[in-house]
Amino acid sequence: MSLFEAKNVTKQFGSFTALDNVSISVPEQCIYGLLGPNGAGKTTLIRIINQITGPDSGELLLNGQKLTPSDVTTIGYLPEERGLYKKMKVGEQALYFAQLKGLTKAEAMKRLRYWFRKLDIVDWWGKKVEELSKGMQQKVQFITTVLHEPKLIIFDEPFTGFDPVNANIIKNEILFLRERGATIIFSTHNMSSVEELCDNITLIDKGKTILEGSVDQIRSQWAANEFDLVFNGDVKIAENGLYKILNHQFENNKSTIRLKTAGESVTNEILSTVMKSGEIISFNPALPSMNEIFIRVVESRN
Repeated sequence: MSLFEAKNVTKQFGSFTALDNVSISVPEQCIYGLLGPNGAGKTTLIRIINQITGPDSGELLLNGQKLTPSDVTTIGYLPEERGLYKKMKVGEQALYFAQLKGLTKAEAMKRLRYWFRKLDIVDWWGKKVEELSKGMQQKVQFITTVLHEPKLIIFDEPFTGFDPVNANIIKNEILFLRERGATIIFSTHNMSSVEELCDNITLIDKGKTILEGSVDQIRSQWAANEFDLVFNGDVKIAENGLYKILNHQFENNKSTIRLKTAGESVTNEILSTVMKSGEIISFNPALPSMNEIFIRVVESRN
């Protein structure tokens, strides 16, 4: 069942088409990656979901019902450009945002105490935002995004500015939110985060949807007839009619060569050909990373 759907959404700014008939369907209680290069249309779609701007055409549904202004209270949004007031104290600001989302002061204080302890920022309650490091500021904004326990949470580049330790803490919190029932749209350029966190993705380029599905399904589809061939030592092989060479790496006295074959039926023939070049350690099907898939798909359109 889909918690959120965008159907055939189009948005133009003058003669520029930011979104061209884009559709996404976000299953309930999943982490959904919204991917694409800069200028692809991701931020425009996110702004439409948050009703900051409206589509020229198309339909947006939340729980099967048309999205309305009142639904904003059931959505949490962490924008890429952070929006904390620098001169305001951290605790006062967090309480203010919580009450804007409809929480009573008592309930907001209870939840804030829980999250400030959990993310280890209790000591910063009375400090001004400008006194915090960028990472600490982002922890505060993360809390204000999830505090009202929204059904749909949108994270736009949530790890920007975090060191690896704190990025891992936030990753774990995102997974925790999903376990508790949240549905999450996750927009990022970090493809390793996509593989770690996302169940499904949509890739948008130049305003159009060009790839969508589950992460596992997409990686399997793009792995068709691709193999990793590992040699002992520095070995090079030439392309022929049986395969193309997609990548070649030499590391730790091993050569790893990714091949795109003409079909699985030719693997024995390939092996008998390449074994003349050196000592083969392994020859296995290869699952391309989401980063490799992203680059191949986008480059094929340019």
